[in-house]
Amino acid sequence: MTIEANDPAMAIATEKPASLRPGLEWIARRAEPMVIGLAAILIGLAIFSLFILAVGKSPATLFQLMYTGGFGSWFSVQNSLSRAAPLLLTALCVALPARLGLVIIGGEGAVVLGGVAAAAMALPLAGTAPVFLSLVLMAIAAMVAGGIWIGLAGFLRHYRGVNETISSLLLSYIAIALMNQFVEGPLRDPASLNKPSTKPLPAEYMLGNIPGMDVHWGLVVGALACIISWVLIEATSYGFAARIAGGNVRAAQIQGLAVGKLIVGFTALAGSFAGLAGMIEVAAVQGSANASLAAGYGYTGILVAFLARHNPLAIIPVAILLGGIDASGGLIQRRMGLPDATVLVLQGTLFIVILFCETFYGRFKIFNPDLWKRSR
Repeated sequence: MTIEANDPAMAIATEKPASLRPGLEWIARRAEPMVIGLAAILIGLAIFSLFILAVGKSPATLFQLMYTGGFGSWFSVQNSLSRAAPLLLTALCVALPARLGLVIIGGEGAVVLGGVAAAAMALPLAGTAPVFLSLVLMAIAAMVAGGIWIGLAGFLRHYRGVNETISSLLLSYIAIALMNQFVEGPLRDPASLNKPSTKPLPAEYMLGNIPGMDVHWGLVVGALACIISWVLIEATSYGFAARIAGGNVRAAQIQGLAVGKLIVGFTALAGSFAGLAGMIEVAAVQGSANASLAAGYGYTGILVAFLARHNPLAIIPVAILLGGIDASGGLIQRRMGLPDATVLVLQGTLFIVILFCETFYGRFKIFNPDLWKRSR
């Protein structure tokens, strides 16, 4: 009895099982940032624990209070979410230019100028324009101010060869000085004696809270900005061009890409998000523009962006985590007698460790499918 060579049953019996390699490669490539990022956090916490032991305090008690103050109750969770709202936007100020290979650390300047611009725009609109239109115009003014400020760093980088990290940082100090000049000068409310500020916004101009939560709408705005930024980077030709330019500027220029416009455009967009964070701080928290705008959100956003590997979607959970740590500062100060700046020391430690762990990306064979042995 013979078996036909083209027998369908024979063909099915001799087929090899589907390869698992594509799925394993997908998991390996995406597991690397999660594993290394988590390891960086754990190492940073371990190093920080040594500082706490050195001052005679218990690290276990400290971390317990961090959890309690940030996520231990519904009140704590809402407080953490409120603090995370500006971090979402200031982290984008770092993450978007990073796709072009730029390191922008001047988001603090865009925040304070955005807040001042929003407050200045609100003054002539009070009582003369619909509330929604006024809020939109305030947001536009803040985004324009922040966009121009950070876009200037991008312009100097491409057209004058000025290092964007240094220029954006120095521009932050100039922005804070300008804020103080405006708040203590032409925009000052005569009624603000001990703490100079602009005139308070009308009650109807203040952003309300999300229904059922004691968290302002800035959190939703920040989350939407992260989603829109991810779509821009991953699903548009502009995002693709930015990734190409970030990988090799010379190759991008050879391909005819307008690298200069990309750099200025992305830095301006990044600055506009940070400026919007300033507007939200004025319209949802402070009620006016004052020195409290320089609260360090721009600098904390740097840590959020690096910990999220400049992924706009990953910025959302990381910002909530850092917002929770920041929210626990007061509780730590009261219960353990440590200074409120303890949280800043922890953030600095984490940032240093994260920068150090950047050198480990691509070095582990398990996360690099190109180094795996090909199955035959």
